[in-house]
Amino acid sequence: MPSLGRYRECVTHPSSPPADSAPQEPPTRAPSPLLQRPGAVASTGADAGVAAHYGDPHREQRLLVEGLSVVDLSHRAVLTVSGPDRLSWLHSLTSQALTNLAPRTSTETLILTPKGHIEHALHVVDDGETTWLITEPETVGAAQAWLESMRFMLRVEIVDRSEDFAVVGEPVARESVEGEHLAWVDHWPGPMGDTACYGPEEDHPGANRPWREVLVPRGELTAYVGERPLSGTWASEALRVAAWRPRVGAETDHRTIAHELDWLRSAVHLHKGCYRGQETIARVHNLGRPPRRLVFLHLDGSGHTLPEPGDELRNGERAVGRVTTVSRHYEDGPIALAVIKRNTDPTAVLTSGPTSAAQTVVVRP
Repeated sequence: MPSLGRYRECVTHPSSPPADSAPQEPPTRAPSPLLQRPGAVASTGADAGVAAHYGDPHREQRLLVEGLSVVDLSHRAVLTVSGPDRLSWLHSLTSQALTNLAPRTSTETLILTPKGHIEHALHVVDDGETTWLITEPETVGAAQAWLESMRFMLRVEIVDRSEDFAVVGEPVARESVEGEHLAWVDHWPGPMGDTACYGPEEDHPGANRPWREVLVPRGELTAYVGERPLSGTWASEALRVAAWRPRVGAETDHRTIAHELDWLRSAVHLHKGCYRGQETIARVHNLGRPPRRLVFLHLDGSGHTLPEPGDELRNGERAVGRVTTVSRHYEDGPIALAVIKRNTDPTAVLTSGPTSAAQTVVVRP
């Protein structure tokens, strides 16, 4: 492990001018044509523009688990980076090692603030000429603006291709091959490369969740899905929660660091060159533990209501964290992810309003 002093040199790494920190409005885009399918109920919030479900969310989860259905994610944002310097440039700016990324090989990377807080998560796949980045629609404008500010004299070009390409989620773990649409494969829970795990390395529930995101020209979206059954975002989110898989904007806030969510395992290379926020990654990894930790919750489903994202979690009279994502799993019932204080007793039953919640440790306390 390099010394912490080596990482302090990263202070000299060029950082961007301050970007506009005001909340970004998601881009206006026509609703997905798949919302015309029978039974479709539109999502709201971060997944607005596609279907939350098609009438039976639990059946839709089972179809995903069995590998039979697909998920309309055409609201997701798609950026491309072209030019001969694209991979080395992205490598220098973000948390993952990208310089030698082979064509049609998937990885993910994080854009951090100078203090190491997570700003953006990018799903990365290169086709040999262009690097494709899939990200959240609410933050794509800020991500593109920051990348543009860091171009300097390098041979790169950043383009928002969200109007041209739609994303389709599939329960498949295979990388795409020549002749197929390009796809990003989620290799969670890894570990990927030279990194560290803050949760279990074996028997991780995420290993049972094959997942990839296929890039399809928008005009071909309906034809690509064809007659396959559709599952909504309620189904895919429930399986994400069961896999302990963090999502930007859900499990993150303005002070989240990757260690708190066990996100080093798939998105951070610990021995690559300097990048913005690396000093925090190194310092916490070498010298301490993160101040908060991700936890999986089994919720008491006997009441009429469940907690909402952002609701407070308490251990007795003491506030210890907040709920981040809540779902109803087809087998496990009401489940959630939450971020709580690191020193919270892992055996304690927590409460959110009238709802009790039993913990499963994700990030070791």
